[in-house]
Amino acid sequence: MLGRTTEEARVLNKISNDALKAINKKAGKNITPGAVKKLASSVKPSTMQSEAELRKLIKQVAAMAKLPVTESTISEIVGAVKKSGMNPSNMEALMKLMIKK
Repeated sequence: MLGRTTEEARVLNKISNDALKAINKKAGKNITPGAVKKLASSVKPSTMQSEAELRKLIKQVAAMAKLPVTESTISEIVGAVKKSGMNPSNMEALMKLMIKK
């Protein structure tokens, strides 16, 4: 995790692990950390800045989880990501919001 402090990396790792566990439990899926890391390795900072790239990423995640995602949900996620500014603490709140859906 280039350019991140140790604390930021720790927080992001915990968020990732907690989110994956919650998503797997809620969806009845078994998405592996390796599959997530493979997809995450393709994400660049510009992905979060471009609405088209962010929409593509959301669709890839939905496909990986084999879950349908509506355009309205995609729009809601895009809006929440843009509003969060990608701050790790804001992302944790965003993940909790999305897990509740």
